[in-house]
Amino acid sequence: MADHAPDGGTGEGLNFDAGDYTPAQIEAGRKLFASGCEFFYAAQTLETLPAPAGTEIAFAGRSNVGKSSLLNALTGRKALARVSHQPGRTRQLNFFRCAAGPIVLVDMPGYGYAEAPKEIKRDWQGLMLDYLRGRPNLRRVLLLLDSRVEIKVSDLTVMELLDQSAVAFQIVLTKADAVKPNALKRKQDEVMALAKKHPAALNSLFTTSSETGQGIEALRASIAEFL
Repeated sequence: MADHAPDGGTGEGLNFDAGDYTPAQIEAGRKLFASGCEFFYAAQTLETLPAPAGTEIAFAGRSNVGKSSLLNALTGRKALARVSHQPGRTRQLNFFRCAAGPIVLVDMPGYGYAEAPKEIKRDWQGLMLDYLRGRPNLRRVLLLLDSRVEIKVSDLTVMELLDQSAVAFQIVLTKADAVKPNALKRKQDEVMALAKKHPAALNSLFTTSSETGQGIEALRASIAEFL
């Protein structure tokens, strides 16, 4: 089953950079992703999901949040996940297997794209809900939020969906290199205050940049812990 948030809700001892990893943990993360990750499956419906195998870590976020770029930065691959210039085009769950251990990265469809047809939005929400509630080997959702923009209604809706599904999620700020330090600190404060309101949210925040590599080592280490 997916991890549950700590008892008593979240918000206690929250920290901004999730960076308290030892050199050994950082090295474990490096080795995991240096071994290579490969795409192996895509599913558009619950019925076509691959058989559960390994530990799944899912990446969720609004369209154009930088999800594909972050996956590429984590794996050291320029085109593992396709970076689309037309937000909202991805309509399926994409699965990537890590060679060094039973870790599977799952790229979830982007949500909240204003120009997507309503029927597609319904399909996306239905697929996400079915996957979150019914996937026995899903252990963590990394919820990506853009450091540059305000929290959207769609972000809040997904957080509530994760709470209802009892799936532990951890917030990851993306594109931190594009925000000045004071503005980034305000964003971190805002996100931490929001996390305290959600029982499924974990008590740490990753702040990342796919351009500069900020936060990538720590995020790799956190995923390698599931080995």
